[in-house]
Formats: sequence, C-alpha cells, structure tokens
Amino acid sequence: MTLPADHASSATAPPLPSGCPVVLIDDDVDLLRATAQTLALHGYEVHAHADAQQALEQLDDAYPGVVVTDVRMPGMDGLELFRRVRGIDAEIPVLLITGHGDIGMAVQAMRDGAYDFLAKPYPADMLLAAVGRAAEKRRLLLENRRLRQAALESEFDDLAFIGATPAMQRIKSMLRHVASADVDVLIEGETGTGKEVVATVLHKLSPRRDHPLVAINCGALPETVIESELFGHEAGAFTGAQKKRIGRIEHASGGTLFLDEIESMPPSAQVKLLRVLENRQVAPLGTNEVRDVDLRVVAAAKVDLGDAAVRAQFQFRDDLYYRLNVVTVPLPPLRERRDDIPLLFAHYVGQAARRFRREIPPMSAAVRAHLERHDWPGNIRELAHYAERFVLGVLPAEAQADDQPEEAPLPLNRRVERYEAQLIRQALAENSGDVRATLQALGLPRKTFYDKLRKHGIDRQSYAEPTPSGTRSDRADD
Repeated sequence: MTLPADHASSATAPPLPSGCPVVLIDDDVDLLRATAQTLALHGYEVHAHADAQQALEQLDDAYPGVVVTDVRMPGMDGLELFRRVRGIDAEIPVLLITGHGDIGMAVQAMRDGAYDFLAKPYPADMLLAAVGRAAEKRRLLLENRRLRQAALESEFDDLAFIGATPAMQRIKSMLRHVASADVDVLIEGETGTGKEVVATVLHKLSPRRDHPLVAINCGALPETVIESELFGHEAGAFTGAQKKRIGRIEHASGGTLFLDEIESMPPSAQVKLLRVLENRQVAPLGTNEVRDVDLRVVAAAKVDLGDAAVRAQFQFRDDLYYRLNVVTVPLPPLRERRDDIPLLFAHYVGQAARRFRREIPPMSAAVRAHLERHDWPGNIRELAHYAERFVLGVLPAEAQADDQPEEAPLPLNRRVERYEAQLIRQALAENSGDVRATLQALGLPRKTFYDKLRKHGIDRQSYAEPTPSGTRSDRADD
C-alpha cells in the first residue's frame, strides 16, 4: 500500500504548532517513506523508523509530539511499543495503524489509553486530521503541566515554603512528584518544622484542591472525644450525644484529612482508622451503618515512627504505620538548614511589618549573631515569633542595641571563594546534581569542577533528585 502525498488535504486538520514532532514507525519501508513525506509536507518534523526500539530512544516525558505506529511488525510490534510509551509518559498520544483483522486489538488498545487508530487503507486527510488532533492535545497537556509547575512554585512562595538548601530542594522536588498522586503521605519532623504547611501544599496542588482540607490534632483531644470527632456518632450513641454528629473523616470526603501528631492517637482509634484506610469506609459510633468516603490522608508525626522502638513507646500499631508509609516526607530541623534562616527571617519580618503596619527596623549585629548562633529548638515557628518581636521592637535590650561592632568584612579572596561556592551550589540545585548539565551551566572543565567541589566541601550527591519513594536517583556523572 502506498500513500501518495497529492491525496492529502489539510482542510480538516486543525492548526498545528510549528514543527511539531512525529515519531513514525513502520517496517514497510515504502509506506514509511510515503507517510513521512505526507506529514513533512504539512509542517511536521518527522522522525521515521523501521525499528521500534530505535523510536523509543527518542521519547521522554517532555516529548512534545505524537507517536504513529503500525501494529504488525517483526520484533517489537505496535502494541508492545504502545505499552513501552505508556511507561515513559502515559499521556503521549499514540496513533495505531491497523489492518482489517487487527481492529479488535486496536479498540482494546484505545480502552487502555491509545489515542486513536486508523484502519488500512485510509486517505491521507484522515491521517492528517488524527495527527493534528493528537498534536494539539499534547501541546495543551504540556502547557497545562507548565502552568501547574508555575502554580506550584507560586504556592511554595505563598505558603512560606521557603528554602534554597539541598535538603529543602529535595523536599520540594518530592512534593512535585507526589502532590498530584492520590496516595496517603506521612510527614515527619520536629515541632515547628512546617508539617502543616507541607500538608496544605499537598492538598492545594492535588486534584482535591476544590474540596475540604480537614485538620485534627490527635494530641490535643482526650481519648474519650477523639473517636467521636473522627468517626462521628448517632444521637444517643453515648452519654451526652443528644444529636447526630458528622465526623471529620466523613466531612473530609472528596478532599484531604490531615491528622497531626498521629503518634498520640489512642490504640482503639488506630484500629478504626486502619479500617478506614484499607476500605475507604467509616462507621459512626452508635450504628452499624457503613458509609463510603473518598479522601486522601496526610498524617504528621513529631517522632520517627520508622523506628520500631519509638512505635512501641507510643503504642503505635505497626500495620497502621506501614499503611500510612506509602510516601514519607522527612522535614529537617532549622539547625540543619542554617543557610535558609536569613531567607525565612526576611520573609517573616516582611509579613510582620505588613501585619502590624510598621517600618522594618535596621538589624543590629546582636540580632544577626543570634540568627547565626541560636539552635532554634522551636524551628520555623520560633523564628517567625522572633521576627514579629523584632518588628515590634520588643526583643531583649541587648538584642536591639546597635552599638555593637559589625563583623569585620571578609578579605576579597574570601568573598570571591564564598560567591564561587554559592554559584556551584545553585547550579547543582538547578540541575538536580547532574554533572554534565552543571558543567555546561558553569562553563568549567570536569577536573576543575571536581577540584572545586573538594575545596568547598560540596557533596554533589546531596543535590540528586529524589524518586517519589524518597530515595535518591542515580544521575549520570560522566
């Protein structure tokens, strides 16, 4: 079968992005050449292959175009290619070309996510129309991804999720991966490290953002009350239950349930919560009625529940921990991310100045020294309160005094070294620890780059992008 270009008509094809790529695969060399010519004449950037494996090497999750493949081919056929493409990015449009006897398989492939199929023989304008629709869909999808990424960065800023240290860059990257995935999340960190902020980010950037984010502090409620708060109750379920009450779990249906200080949850409530997590059903107190709930659970703990001894100390069930521990987000204390303290302090000072309608006062050497030397056991919450007191002028007298000598300025060579280290760290963070990309960004030879890493004590691996499970990916460094 041949596909003459002069049969093509662009009248039915939608307008196309300039140079939209099409990966075209067919073992019939004549048909491959004719189809490639038709697509190229209509403005597509065609990459034609007779071998499916070679075609796969051109694809990644940022691929901006369409895949068009024959179904019946030796070696890897079109259906196997389609499955491999889905493994790279399930939203790359795949258009299947089938013979009459393969239509059933093509229909099943569409149910599995293929974009469309064309049965041979087909007119060129039908091919162009199908490819045009698929290309437009891919363009819109990638544009939406870019907008979501921009919204994500904006949300991080709006929610004071501030941090440029490698640890915080890794956490931001992890949240980018898991925010849109409908999985339960466990956040671990000391008091004041921002666990509620992370829960809010996960909710606002998820498909559940238009539904409630319902929070409950398990450590703030007595054991006699927490089950009623979580699961709800019917009138007369217990003494004092005069009317029906909807529990927090049912109220959060459609949205996100945030369980803070979950390590403090009584064992009896843990058993019932485990059933909710496993079955997505809740039974209010005082009734055998089971109600379906659709929610995401984000739990937070100020202790390391991954430690069996800690779980035993808090009487926290192992099975509940393993059920919650689909994704764990570990938040470092402020003393382990000291380079972020100036950024956070500046943010909270600005916030306090707007709130209290005050001018931002000059910073004394004593305040600067306190920021640098204090261990901040209350973490970000303590720093935010310190910033408020600074703006209000109610810090201890010795911290407000501006008559202490400023630190002597660093010699020029030390300032240059500090700036050089800052540039290297920034480039590593922007390129997720990838050496080749970082070398290109900095314009450094490889040996010089590694010499400078040793000189400044920079660990390249600490900048590697984590996988959704929290482990660090192994980026190429050659």
